[in-house]
Amino acid sequence: QVQLVESGGGLVQAGGSLRVSCAVSGSVFSTETMAWYRQAAGKQRELVAFITSSGSTHYADSVKGRFTIARDNAKRTAYLQMNSLKPEDTAVYYCNTGPRPAWESWGQGTQVTVSS
Repeated sequence: QVQLVESGGGLVQAGGSLRVSCAVSGSVFSTETMAWYRQAAGKQRELVAFITSSGSTHYADSVKGRFTIARDNAKRTAYLQMNSLKPEDTAVYYCNTGPRPAWESWGQGTQVTVSS
């Protein structure tokens, strides 16, 4: 069964940066399109970005130009570098396959809080 472990979140001031990581075990990684999702309090989970097995990327309009998704197949880890953070980026961040989540299991997520 796939296991997803997200880490790297925290509290940052608006305009700051964070990098979150997602370690994957129990499933093939290198051939999967990996994605980051986020869920703010009281809102539905939304797709933030995804990266294909060949390295092509896609971003939600709300984060384009500020966030960068990357992957390291040798480490079976996906990353999301977040720059110029805004209070509206505050959410719990999760990883799964993309652009739609195929794995039933979700990790615990990592909380990102951006103060104004």
